[in-house]
This record gives sequence, structure tokens and C-alpha cells, in this order.
Amino acid sequence: MKNILVIGAFGQIGSELTLALRKDFGNEHVIASDINIRENSPLATGPMVVLDARDRNAIAEISKKYSIDTIINLAAILSANGEKNPALAWDVNINALINTFEVAREMKMDRVLVPSSIAAFGPTTPRVNTPQETILEPSTMYGITKVAGELLGDYYVRKFGLDVRGLRYPGIISHETLPGGGTTDYAVAIYYDAVKFNKYNCFVSAETRLPMMYMPDCIKATIDLLKADFTSLKHHSNFNVGAMSFSAAELAESIKKYQPDFSITYEPDYRQAIANSWPESIDDSAARLEWGWKPSFDLDAMTQDMLKNIKIKHEQGLI
Repeated sequence: MKNILVIGAFGQIGSELTLALRKDFGNEHVIASDINIRENSPLATGPMVVLDARDRNAIAEISKKYSIDTIINLAAILSANGEKNPALAWDVNINALINTFEVAREMKMDRVLVPSSIAAFGPTTPRVNTPQETILEPSTMYGITKVAGELLGDYYVRKFGLDVRGLRYPGIISHETLPGGGTTDYAVAIYYDAVKFNKYNCFVSAETRLPMMYMPDCIKATIDLLKADFTSLKHHSNFNVGAMSFSAAELAESIKKYQPDFSITYEPDYRQAIANSWPESIDDSAARLEWGWKPSFDLDAMTQDMLKNIKIKHEQGLI
């Protein structure tokens, strides 16, 4: 890997992953692209380009200009927003994905990494310790596109020998970016409201339990898989990765350890049905075995770090 194109670099994961990759590979070797870019962004430390990933020619032109040999495609319409506009979700999540694979294949790139999600699972999937190989019958358009993406990735590995890699992200929690239309957004918003208002109204029930991961572990997992020896991988586009699982009530209790007066109410909305279709916990033994995955953060360690960093932002008037 010499030059990496990150598609969707201004999203929740992309904004932090791009900076981490630049520390590793150098600013000029990691190109940040998105359909909308911000000139005052921290990503301005290196190349930034406007890119609509649905435009195959544009991907090809940028890849040639910067001699790209690796693409990380993070562009996606997430679960809740995808239910509002399923046609757009398919267009962004699938058509842009095929464009990425085709450009990578034609240019004989080293590898492509495209994350999947626990949204690939559905109500018929075993919910506890969800296996690596299991039933994939999602109930959302986002989930449907993720299953299709996994199958497409494995197809390009078998059919064309393209090195495609992917991991099923759980809910990702970060203090750097605000929630962006996902069902697990409550696990981010709760910390912001805890700091700003010392209370939170949650859109899922107290008992809702989902797999979650703190952003530093998400970045570590992504880069570890990106660097893994291809010959050691028996799986390719669909690695389960886990870190912790907790209910909304357990998350609130973790915050109360550090803010005893914090209060929470529950008013489940349409996102409750989506959450109910997803696993409670993940079996990620394949990732641990094939490329040495191991998380670093548990719930309380994450809570302390989230509250500390969001309080700094609040004191500086940034939120």
C-alpha cells in the first residue's frame, strides 16, 4: 500500500480513520474524498477532493491522478435514514460500491476495504453470540445493502482475485462527530446530552442491548484488517468484530457513576424495531484467529473518556 483513497472521509468513521492512516502512511499518501468537503476540516492537512462515488469515471480519474493502490469505501446511507429514502440508500450503498470494485479491478489495485455492519443480520439471526456464518435476513434497506455488499466483495475475490476486505461494525461511539442517522446513535447522543443537560430522552427501551465499540477500537480494527496478510484470511468481506455489549439502562448507569444526578427517560420510536432485529452480542472468534483482533475499551473506560472529551468541547463552546 502506497496511496490510499478514503471515500466518505468526512463521515463519523472516515474523519478519524483518515487522520490515523495519515499518521501511519503520511499525509500526502492518504486522499480524503467525500461528496461534500469542508476546507476548515482537520483533514485539510492532506489532499482533499470532492467525489460522488456513484460516478465511476470520477473514481477512476482521482485514482489515476493520485496513483491509488488501495481504496477504503465508507460511503453509506445509514439505517434510520435509509428507511426514509431506500432508493437513495441502494444507490449510494451498492452502485457506488460496484464502481469502487470495478475501478480497483481495472487498475489492478492492491486491495479494497468496505465495512459491513451488524445491520446485515435480522430478526431470524441468533441474537446472542451471533456466529460468523449465520442467517442473513435483514429487515432494513441498509441491512439489505450490507448483505449484498458482502456477497459482492466475496464474488470479486473469487471471480477476479481482487483483495477485498470488510468487517461488520457494531454501533460505533465517538466524541469527535455528532450522530449521523443510525439506529445506534442514542449511544452517542446520551453522552452529549449528559454533559449539556444532565439528562437524556432515549429513543429505544431501557432493555435494548446491542454490540458497541469505541472509536479507537474501531480505527484499530480497520487498520489491523487492512494490514493483515491476505494468505491468513479465510474470510474476506464479512468479519464479525466485537468489543462490548450493553443495554441502554446499563449505559445510563455507567454515566451515573461519574455524574450521579444524571437522569434518563425512554420513549421508543420507529428505531426500536430496527434495534430489535439486531444481535445482542457477537462471536468474533474468526477475526481474533485470522488477524489477531482484540479490543482495548470496556464500557466504563469508554464512558470516562467520552465524558472527559465532551466536557472539554462544552467548556470551549464547541457544542
